[in-house]
Order: sequence, then structure tokens, then C-alpha cells
Amino acid sequence: MNCQITVTDFVEQNTAIYMQVEVYDPQTNRRYQEELRFLGDLLYGDLVHTKKSPLTEQCRLETIAYLKSYFDR
Repeated sequence: MNCQITVTDFVEQNTAIYMQVEVYDPQTNRRYQEELRFLGDLLYGDLVHTKKSPLTEQCRLETIAYLKSYFDR
């Protein structure tokens, strides 16, 4: 894994999980912080959105995989 992903806070409500995430993308040398959410098994937020994400594609995919594993989704 090249990018650094940190879950700084989260709360679970029924099948939803709201989380604060910090991601460092080494390819752009930038750090991003955003609130993301799982609704069931689906992950939402601009940081992981195909067209809206400021992350490089590799870091975006690594972030999604990490969060799915971290929250067992």
C-alpha cells in the first residue's frame, strides 16, 4: 500500500457507519481529510467517488479496499 489511510473517528448507527478519514496520496504529495459513510455495504463520499475524487486512481482504490477490510464490509 502506497497511500497512508487513517480512520480518525467513526460512529455506527444501525447498518450505517459514518467516519472521518485522513488520506495521504504520495503521488501528489497531498493530504486529504473527509467524512465518508457506509450505508449497508456501499461506501459514499467525494474522496472515493469515481469522478469527484482528488486522489490518484491507485490511492482511491487502495482507500476503498482498506476501508472495506477495516469495517468488514
